[in-house]
Amino acid sequence: MDQIRRQSLSVLVDNESGVLSQVSRMFSRKGYNIESLAVGTTDNPAVSRITIEVMANDQQTNLLCNQLRKLLPVHSVKLLDLEKSIRRELILLKVHTASNDACNRAIQIANIFRASIIDVSTTTLTIAVIGDARKTEAIIDLVKEFGVLELVRTGMVALERGADTIYEATKEKGEFDYGKNVL
Repeated sequence: MDQIRRQSLSVLVDNESGVLSQVSRMFSRKGYNIESLAVGTTDNPAVSRITIEVMANDQQTNLLCNQLRKLLPVHSVKLLDLEKSIRRELILLKVHTASNDACNRAIQIANIFRASIIDVSTTTLTIAVIGDARKTEAIIDLVKEFGVLELVRTGMVALERGADTIYEATKEKGEFDYGKNVL
């Protein structure tokens, strides 16, 4: 049997109320927990892109992709190869910095990770970091010594490297006019 691992799905859907609920209910009905979910409009305001990460094997993932394709508001579904994709998430971290020394050390850590300091108070520092899972987990581990007061994550977003797009793999002839001008 295939090994269960993190799978990233990219899904183009109608940008309408209730579509996200319909997609997430499909995962729930099939007994899968969504590990990460990010949604936003594309260059076409009528279409949103959903990036979903789920723990599944290849057979389960194919089943999920096929079930997604059957949903009416779904335009396209693509399983992203993790090695051929660019995956990023945004994390905001608020850490406790009781002293100038702690604040300076936290700023140094943020600089090493090319993170941004987005808010400073007398006792806290808020850091924004964008990166892959290894980078975000590494900075979280390093700032734990200061005390993480709050943490929020966007969920992974992903695109394939190079010229491949979501429009090519499952598109039927003439289906999406807005995808024709993609380079």
